[in-house]
Amino acid sequence: MKKTLTRKHTDTPQNRRIIPLVHPVLGKEEKNIVAKIIDSGIIASGSYVETFETQFARYCGAAHGIAVSNGTTALHAALLACSVKPGDKVLTTPFSFIATANSILHCGAIPVFADIDPATYNLSPADAERVLRREKNIKAIMVVHLYGLPADMDAFTKLSKKHGCALIEDCAQAHGAQWRKRTVGSIGDAAAFSFYATKNATTGEGGVVLTNDNAIAARVRQIINHGRDGHATHTILGFNYRLTNIAAGIGIAQIKQLPRWTQKRRANARFLTNQLKGISTLITPVEPPNTTPAYHQYTVRVPAGVRDAFMTHLHSRGIGCGVYYATPIHQQPLYAGLGYKAGICPVAEQAAREVVSLPVHPLLTARDLRAIVAAVNEFFK
Repeated sequence: MKKTLTRKHTDTPQNRRIIPLVHPVLGKEEKNIVAKIIDSGIIASGSYVETFETQFARYCGAAHGIAVSNGTTALHAALLACSVKPGDKVLTTPFSFIATANSILHCGAIPVFADIDPATYNLSPADAERVLRREKNIKAIMVVHLYGLPADMDAFTKLSKKHGCALIEDCAQAHGAQWRKRTVGSIGDAAAFSFYATKNATTGEGGVVLTNDNAIAARVRQIINHGRDGHATHTILGFNYRLTNIAAGIGIAQIKQLPRWTQKRRANARFLTNQLKGISTLITPVEPPNTTPAYHQYTVRVPAGVRDAFMTHLHSRGIGCGVYYATPIHQQPLYAGLGYKAGICPVAEQAAREVVSLPVHPLLTARDLRAIVAAVNEFFK
């Protein structure tokens, strides 16, 4: 079994251990493979990148995996490969990290926001259909599997076919999550993953585009390598979005452990839900039918008026916590400057005032989990 580095808890003046909200798991295997790559002298893209691509695509059940420099470039390349052009419209959620919508802007396209489901925080199929009826010529739908919970892929697959849209999955938080026992990233026309330091698996920075479409895969490979067509000629304007062997080597080591880490996240989430479900003013995460979440975050909901006090209390008890996301994308200054108005997605705006994420990562001990539960119960009782 892989040995991981021992986690160090920081002591407060009261000698209280700090339980971090997120904690990357890195150990001897990652160190050894990086050292091997450095000794080889081939630190840019190479055979390790190819192995990483193959292994991650196989893990997700997709035909093709293309490694890229980060999650945002994965989104951008996926959109371009699905023929999103300047002036096109792309339907997406306002409740995500801003890179989701920014990748649409990077294409010169126009983000169109539909509201979220209040229970799952994912894009609402019903509101998406309302927007699709209203807006003409939407070229793609980009769903986000937020917090590691799969979106309703049956509904969005039907919508994409009905309205002639490409379907792109933003899987930045959902490594290993499943919809009807299919791993996310293998369902839409293309999918983008992030391997940033805080993700369920990391390469430090990095990303992967997955697809089952041979033509999309070929376009992504060309886009990320300066538009090169495989014959030392450059036929389109591309980018340098390549991943390095060093990052890929870390990813290879991470993929081996990802199934075990995902199971630990799910076990931690089950414990928290079972222990916290009796608090009437706190809403715990849901697991709708057909979903197997990966629990990138364990996100609860509390009344907006007590959220700041709740988080202050948790911090005072040594419990890390955070808000993802305090400002919906359409209310960010960039998007307000582009003409997007508050009030267009009221469910997302309400969620942004109430959500709090608690630790759920695989390095949590039984003692940590009990401490989280005790701190939450102490506040609400």
